[in-house]
Amino acid sequence: MRWRAGLALALGVLHTAAFAPVEAWWLQIVALAGLVWVVGRDPALPARRAALLGGLFGLGWFAAGLWWLFISMHRYGGLPAPLAAGAVGLLALFLALYPAAALAAWARWRSGRPALDVALFAACWGLAELARAAFFTGFPWIASGYAHTTGPLAAWAPWIGVYGILALAAAASGALALAWRGPGARPGAGWRPLAVVAVLLVLGPWLLPQGFSSPTGRLTVSLVQPNIAQDLKFDAARMDANLDALARAVEGARGQLVVTPESVVPLPLPAVPPDYWARLGQAVAAPGRAALVGVFLGDDRTGYVNSMVGLSAGRTVPDDSFYRYGKRHLLPFGEFIPPGFHWFVKAMAIPLDDQARGSTTAPMHLGAQRLRPLICYEDLFGEDFADSAVGPDSATVYVNASNLAWFGPDMVQDQHLQFSRMRALEFERPVVRSTNTGATAVVDHRGRVTARLPAEVAATLEAEVEGRQGATPYARWLAAVGLAPLWALGLAVVVAMAWRRRTAAAGPAGGGR
Repeated sequence: MRWRAGLALALGVLHTAAFAPVEAWWLQIVALAGLVWVVGRDPALPARRAALLGGLFGLGWFAAGLWWLFISMHRYGGLPAPLAAGAVGLLALFLALYPAAALAAWARWRSGRPALDVALFAACWGLAELARAAFFTGFPWIASGYAHTTGPLAAWAPWIGVYGILALAAAASGALALAWRGPGARPGAGWRPLAVVAVLLVLGPWLLPQGFSSPTGRLTVSLVQPNIAQDLKFDAARMDANLDALARAVEGARGQLVVTPESVVPLPLPAVPPDYWARLGQAVAAPGRAALVGVFLGDDRTGYVNSMVGLSAGRTVPDDSFYRYGKRHLLPFGEFIPPGFHWFVKAMAIPLDDQARGSTTAPMHLGAQRLRPLICYEDLFGEDFADSAVGPDSATVYVNASNLAWFGPDMVQDQHLQFSRMRALEFERPVVRSTNTGATAVVDHRGRVTARLPAEVAATLEAEVEGRQGATPYARWLAAVGLAPLWALGLAVVVAMAWRRRTAAAGPAGGGR
């Protein structure tokens, strides 16, 4: 059992390399296939031991993929290094419960028939990832489907989205592993499901229709990257200099649309001097120009909302008529405090740490374009804003404003950019990203990065983006019923296999009465 445990942990670490910045989509399938092989080679392996192996795989995956959280808690939150490292480890252990549950269920209800076991594994893995995205407000960071922003499975994005893709990838992994299931397997039995999955992988992109959106014209954008260190962002002694640098960046921008990172003005709106807003507004006061600026709306009584406000011709000073968008899906611990954890968050002294949710979902109009803001973590939850990709007032461009300075430049920036690329593939919409320290970039409707600034430099990315309209099949059914079809399909497979296993186990006893 020890060698299996060590191999499962190593495979989990290897699984992380499938995501950005390495981006080896095939490695995700190979690593997961290794886990299935480790568990599946022993038909009598108890569910609790399968759970342990799945948990160790998850521990390696999440510890290797989320280590950068240590930076936010230790360097900027001031927690002692052992406590910060322990917190990352506990989070990885908690998230590892999901793959542990998936492997336990698969080991408990597998039938020994490769085709059925492949379907069961895909269902168990898909349900575990859906649960991780939904339970406790959801934390789907580096969900396994994100490894497939490139490669053959990417063609499935406008049809079934990231969670459908990860189920197909799990099926491919299961089929690959069960083709070499080990001693006792019926010769050739494992190759039939492998052949079916290979067809889905190789021929799928050629058989699936693509191109559900059409152009709405081009828009020039100026994406501001101030590169302000997180420990200086809220420093009162540096506040005036930081705000002046932001104003000069907006004044020097050439694009029709100027976008700043989230909370780039780290103050509640009433605390911002009116003449400063007038300065920003005058920079984009010409007809056909606008800016989306990050600031906090709200007050002590109703709560503060991480927001983007729109400035344009005729609306150069925020008032009741200006465009505003407030973040709706908040980050646990960073933007809202789960019950029982106030002591932990207060120890890190995070400014404005317990925020209110926004309510606006309408896009901002600029000429022929309809701009839908997404603030940082929100773009992991396509199901929350799928309605913005359908209908006559659907978004033509998604605008992501982020601040990843909390976490350093390594890995996290590329991971978040990869999530934006998946949203572009799912909805066939371009995504423009303005971030504090990176990754500031433009992603076209095919998920390709067409322009990007280097990390940790103060600059403005001047680029052009083509807006798109038209709904993909995924956007249509996701907006109508959410992720319910994937939940229902996965549960149906698991229940059917559990019933089959129970019936088979009861058969001999019933026949002997």
